[in-house]
Amino acid sequence: MSNDTPAPTPHKRRPRYSGKNPRRFEDKYKEHNPERYAETVAKVIASGKTPAGMHVPIMLHEIIEVLALQPGERVVDCTLGYGGHAKALLQAVQPGGILLGLDQDPQEIVKTETRLRSLGFPEESVVVRRMNFAGILRALTEVGWAEGADAVLADLGVSSMQIDNPSRGFSFKHDGPLDMRMNPQRGLPASEVLARVSAEKLQAMLMENADETRAVVLGAALAGRKIERTRELAAMVRSALPRGMAEDDVDATVRRVFQALRIEVNDEFGVLDTWLRALPSSLKPGGRVAVLTFHSGEDRRVKKAFKAGLLDGTYSRIADEVVRAGPEELRLNPRASSAKLRWAVRS
Repeated sequence: MSNDTPAPTPHKRRPRYSGKNPRRFEDKYKEHNPERYAETVAKVIASGKTPAGMHVPIMLHEIIEVLALQPGERVVDCTLGYGGHAKALLQAVQPGGILLGLDQDPQEIVKTETRLRSLGFPEESVVVRRMNFAGILRALTEVGWAEGADAVLADLGVSSMQIDNPSRGFSFKHDGPLDMRMNPQRGLPASEVLARVSAEKLQAMLMENADETRAVVLGAALAGRKIERTRELAAMVRSALPRGMAEDDVDATVRRVFQALRIEVNDEFGVLDTWLRALPSSLKPGGRVAVLTFHSGEDRRVKKAFKAGLLDGTYSRIADEVVRAGPEELRLNPRASSAKLRWAVRS
């Protein structure tokens, strides 16, 4: 071998883990590379679980049906996430159609755009903008769709990639920094919100954002406290609850506290209200919108806006009742259990 020939790169063995599979989120190499390990990922989904780092789109067939997409149309996915809904929307408007995807998460949007562009659709058929979906009218103007879109989808659930990643602080399943920001570059993390909030404000937040019946006790225990880690917060919630509570009820209370904080940190209700006001101007005449909600506060706002729009002639038709996931989808994806789908058609 000559001196000019580079030495071969030594083979790097995958780290060994205790047990059969890696337990830490960052070590789940198969789920982080689903294209390479498609068979393993498919088995996880078939067992009724969502693979770490992935998001299984909810009520996909029902959404495609109510949006009634046609080739050549323009469709907006307001919450791009992992891109599961976006992929189906993009397929439905081909040939000649365009998908505009919006997402405020700077970490996930780059991965999702890359994923969508790797599917072989024409380059011009995928347009991605990093912004909160409350700015939908600005996004439409920027891409030259001033007359509006043919269809709009908003999935208001938190993506599984965010929930499963301990560094984002959305869940107490694994310990991580108490952050919860959809866009980590803006606003205050949940730890700062708790440190600054009064007991009265926190009590109101827990009731409005999570229908928490023990809001008074929890507000007094948590307000003004400097809590830096997710499991630290979970432990403090547990210690504030009455002894003798069933473990399932305790866990449900912890989840509601996390939900209430997440909604506050990201101003989710304020964002939704702004989007609902802008929505009619975002749709062409005859344009369709579908909204997936996961909380009673969200669903109330969507239901009220659609009913008001039907009465004043903004919408020609709206969903009479919410659409829910069917039993087979619930078996395969339990995270769909709280989802409610509503739709409307622009006059």
